[in-house]
Amino acid sequence: MPVPDFCTKMTQGLLDPLKSPDISEKILFRKPTTLDGASVHHLVATCKPLDVNSLYCNILQCFHFSDTALLAELNGKTVGFISGYRLPEQPDTLFVWQVAVAPDVRGSGLATRMLSSLIKRQQDDIRFLHTSITESNAASWNTFRRIAEQFDAPFNSDVLFERDQHLDGKHDTEFLVQIGPFPF
Repeated sequence: MPVPDFCTKMTQGLLDPLKSPDISEKILFRKPTTLDGASVHHLVATCKPLDVNSLYCNILQCFHFSDTALLAELNGKTVGFISGYRLPEQPDTLFVWQVAVAPDVRGSGLATRMLSSLIKRQQDDIRFLHTSITESNAASWNTFRRIAEQFDAPFNSDVLFERDQHLDGKHDTEFLVQIGPFPF
């Protein structure tokens, strides 16, 4: 099986953010706007195992949930996106729906930096962060554990949606990850 081009470039150090001078300083974090919906949709499509939502859904995320979302840009290109919302019954809880990182900047710690930035932006309003992760998504488990450690907050997980009971056998079981309370 051929190795995808971006993998080859990363192993050669051509796209390795850690070997590129000051690349992390060149990444801009900001709230998304409706004009970012299409680039977010394209980004998520490149980020398996994330579920691809409709373009309309991504535009609404950028519109209705811009305060609890974050977009990362490098030289005008969308390289990262977090979608999230505050739970209606628990407004002090930020639920992170998806964390998408472009293939050519993976491994740079971008997901952790984006989450940290979003949490700091929301720190006056939240005490907890929740997300759901499938058992096989090691990168997400590692990222959210790092966030709990960074903020010195408890980390817990339990089954949220079971494969057969909730997901009609068509999607792996989702585990609810709970981080918090945050000590701010």
